[in-house]
Amino acid sequence: MKRLPILVVTLIVVITATIVGVALLSLDDDRRTGPGPMMMGGNASADEPDYLVEMVAHHEEAVAAARQLARSERPEMRAFGDAIVKSQSAQIEQMSAWLADWYPEQNPDAGYQPMMRDLTELSGDRLDLVFLEDMVGHHMMAVMMSQRLLSQGSGHREVADLARSIRDDQHAEIIRMQRWLSEWFDIDWFDMRHGPGMMGRRD
Repeated sequence: MKRLPILVVTLIVVITATIVGVALLSLDDDRRTGPGPMMMGGNASADEPDYLVEMVAHHEEAVAAARQLARSERPEMRAFGDAIVKSQSAQIEQMSAWLADWYPEQNPDAGYQPMMRDLTELSGDRLDLVFLEDMVGHHMMAVMMSQRLLSQGSGHREVADLARSIRDDQHAEIIRMQRWLSEWFDIDWFDMRHGPGMMGRRD
């Protein structure tokens, strides 16, 4: 698959960052609203199967990228890559099983457009830097997708629980990656001199 043009990826990240900034202000809102629309006579939300298909493809890209961190010279990055591969591979398996059981007629093709650059030829600092730059935006998209499903309602509580876990876990990982970008590369994700969502080295 061809990678989206850089401009399109940048626009996606900028828009996503704005939406996520608002969504994260109420991370616990859905916990306080009770069951809500999740269980309505067993009927699943029309958005639920689309979410599962799209998130499987999204996770598959993250897992492929995280495997490349086995070459990183930083133990923190190697451990981070291993954790992503383990957790998201398990989630892919679970979501795929739900799709097979609940939505056998659902088209499994998400028409997914990659968000991350090719890491296969990179090494050293360049590998870590490109991974972190791209994965911050990649995680932001997953947070936004999950928050949107929770706001609209899911037909199965299991899916809602997974979406909540993805949202909260990847939000925490975004903060960790932003810290590494700052500590190791002197880069801020939100450097307002370059516009929201644009990275820039601090003077």
